[in-house]
Amino acid sequence: MATAFITHADCLTHETPPGHPEQIARLVHVLHALEALDLKRVSAPMAAEDDILRIHPASYLADLRRTLPSEGRKELDADTWMSPGTLDAAFRAAGAVVRAVDLVLSGEVRNAFCATRPPGHHAETDTPMGFCLLGNAALAAKHALDHHNLRRVAVVDFDVHHGNGTQDLLWDERRALAISSQQMPLWPGSGHAEEDGAYGNVMNLPLPPESTGATMRNAYTEQAFPRLRAFKPELIILSAGFDAHKDDSLAQLNWETDDFRWLTAELCALAQELCQGRIVSTLEGGYDLNALADAAKAHVEELIKAAT
Repeated sequence: MATAFITHADCLTHETPPGHPEQIARLVHVLHALEALDLKRVSAPMAAEDDILRIHPASYLADLRRTLPSEGRKELDADTWMSPGTLDAAFRAAGAVVRAVDLVLSGEVRNAFCATRPPGHHAETDTPMGFCLLGNAALAAKHALDHHNLRRVAVVDFDVHHGNGTQDLLWDERRALAISSQQMPLWPGSGHAEEDGAYGNVMNLPLPPESTGATMRNAYTEQAFPRLRAFKPELIILSAGFDAHKDDSLAQLNWETDDFRWLTAELCALAQELCQGRIVSTLEGGYDLNALADAAKAHVEELIKAAT
């Protein structure tokens, strides 16, 4: 079977101010790093509004549409901006994860990687923040649960920043297990171990600044992997942030590219054990362009290995 690679040129039309870390060049570097790999290449569709309404209220979408500038850029908060192409990009990113879930659950591909922007895991129910507008990973989970009638879906977020939006959107969803590892302390300030969801369905793995991949490997081996085995998900969704890399300037974790490779391989092995190898991965952070490209390539290479 194959690995699907889902992207769209519209994701290059979301513009941020000069010097902003969430820049068009991020996706350009990822696309270049993956261009020679053997992937099933799929164009990301626009998400249907009904899909977005699985996680965000209609009033929130209306606010985003009212805010969208016809020219220039609009500041939503100190981190989050909109340009004329932003909503098309965000709807493509959301459509990518919906399409990925459909492809994986139909058996057309074993797993999928969505190379899109803006990222999504900081977007809360009615609040854009942290470069994010729509909660892509949570949407993938809800689509799998509600449209495909799965009983249990897990989301694993290894971005260096806590996936507060995914946690917010899935807090009351007893059919979803949300696991997030993140540097602590660090923006956005959430992600403490005691934040465990309305039904004990959230697991946070705080990691200390300056810790290495060895600390991460221990946390996943001793805590996250046993929890996944106990939950028995029918699909695993990955919020694939690569900003825990030692070369990334927005945080202070010291993972190497091989740590992302190891974590991906272990998650693929767990998916094979628990849910027929079914994984949907979506790009989140990663702001050193070379580190992002290298780590994303290692991640996708492991997805390809697991699919063959």
